[in-house]
Amino acid sequence: MRKETSTNLENEKLILASCGTSYTLDLIGGRWKPQILWRLLLQGCMRYSQLKNSMPNVSERILILQLRELEQDMLISRQVYPEVPPKVEYRLTELGLSLKPVLCCLSQWGDANRPNRVVSSDSEVLSEEL
Repeated sequence: MRKETSTNLENEKLILASCGTSYTLDLIGGRWKPQILWRLLLQGCMRYSQLKNSMPNVSERILILQLRELEQDMLISRQVYPEVPPKVEYRLTELGLSLKPVLCCLSQWGDANRPNRVVSSDSEVLSEEL
């Protein structure tokens, strides 16, 4: 729990309110959020099990937490179908889709500047569409 009156929290709020880059990185930052957004950008729509299987190293708890945060920030939508077994699908919202050029640029920059360069064919395909 963070104190609501801490200097650190006040500084964070000030930076997020005044710096678009910081705000964007706050929304999409973290270990798994970029991976989730990238997969949904490539696939369009994915069931929870497909997301989980495509990222075998993430725990269920963390994946659910990251999905909830992305949904709360209105970057993804969650569709629950009333059937047994439960079916849940995730897709990017219009706001999430607007991150396509940002995600492509970040991917290209990362591919070009990573110490052990491994060029992703996915980033090349998406950047050609821009």
